Amino acid sequence: MKLICSKNELLKSVNISLKAVPSKTTMPILECILIDASASEIKFTTNDMELGIETKVKGIIEEKGIIALDAKIFSDIIRKLPDNDVIIQTDANLNTTITCEKAKFTIPGKEGDDFAYLPVIEKNEGIELSQFTLKEVIRQTIFSIAANENNKLMTGELFEIKNNILKVVSLDGHRIAIRKIELKESYSDKKVVVPGKTLNEISKILSGEVEDLVQIFFTDNHIVFEFDDTIVVSRLIEGEYFRIDQMLSSDYETKVCINKREFLDCIDRATLFVKESDKKPIIINIEDESMQLSINSQIGSMKEDIDIEKEGKDIMIGFNPKFLIDALKVIDDEQISIFLVNPKAPCFIKDENESYIYLILPVNFNTAR
Repeated sequence: MKLICSKNELLKSVNISLKAVPSKTTMPILECILIDASASEIKFTTNDMELGIETKVKGIIEEKGIIALDAKIFSDIIRKLPDNDVIIQTDANLNTTITCEKAKFTIPGKEGDDFAYLPVIEKNEGIELSQFTLKEVIRQTIFSIAANENNKLMTGELFEIKNNILKVVSLDGHRIAIRKIELKESYSDKKVVVPGKTLNEISKILSGEVEDLVQIFFTDNHIVFEFDDTIVVSRLIEGEYFRIDQMLSSDYETKVCINKREFLDCIDRATLFVKESDKKPIIINIEDESMQLSINSQIGSMKEDIDIEKEGKDIMIGFNPKFLIDALKVIDDEQISIFLVNPKAPCFIKDENESYIYLILPVNFNTAR
C-alpha cells in the first residue's frame, strides 16, 4: 500500500477517528486505526464496540491496500510532522513507513482482516438536521445525564420523534432537561436512548455550521450519524425510558419573570462560598416584586436582591446552585419564567412554547442551614 496525503488532512481524520478508540481493551486490534485504501477512497475506521467511526481522507492512492496501525502512535507521529505531504507505505511484512520531508518513521502494522468493522446498517428511516442544531441540542441537555452507571438509562438521552417534533430528554434523578426541535419534513414516530458518551464525541466532531447538515438513521439497536465525510455508528441503550410526562405538571402557585443574566450572575457570586464537596443550597426567598438569594457556609455568607415580576404566592425554597447555573447557562432568552408550587416540589424553567423545559428538584434547606 502507498498513500500520499497532506499532513492537515491526515490530522483532521485522525482526530475524528480517535474518538472511538477505547482507552482500555482486551482486544489489541481495537487500539488501532484501520487504514483502508483497497478501493477508490482512503477510509479510516475505529471501533470500541459501542461506538464506531468511519471517515474519508483526501489523498492519492498510489498502491491499494489495507493495514491497521496503533492509533496512539500513528496520531502522535502525524501531529509532530512538518506541514507538508506525507507518504504512508507498507511492505509485505506489514511494516509501515511514514515519510514527510526529511523525517521517516517505521512502525509495525497488523492485518486489516482482524479488525472489527462497523455493523452494516440499513438506512431506511432517517431525519435531517443542521449540524448547528444537533450540536446545540446536545450542549443544552448533556449536562443533566447521570455520571455513574448505576442506572444505564440515565447515562443516555432520549431522542423521541412524534408529530414532526424531535424531543431530546436527559435526567439524573435531581433534574430533567428537555429540548424540542421542529423538523422540516414529516417523519414516522421513533423513540431511542442514545449513550451520553456518543453524543459528547459527536458534538466535538460536528462543525456547528447552520448550512452543514447531518442525517440521523435509527435501527432497533443502533443509531447512525452521517455528516461531511464521516459516519458514526453507536449502539443504543436498551430499555424503556422513564415516563416523565407525569412529572411535568403545568400547575403552579408562583410564577416569576426575571432577567436571566442578572439571576445567573447573582448565583455565580453566591457560589464563591461553596466548595465542590459542600452541599450548601442557595436559598431563594420570593416576596412581592423582589427575590432575595442567600447562602451561608463556613467560608462566609452572602445576600442579594433582584427585581422580578411575580404572579401568585410568596415562597421560600432552596436549590443546589450548580443545577441552576447549568440550566441558565444554556438558555438564550433574556427574560425567563420560573414556575414554583411549594418548597418541596420541583421548579420549572420554561418558555411559552415549551421549546425548552428545565425541571430542578429543591433541597430541604432547614436541615442544611
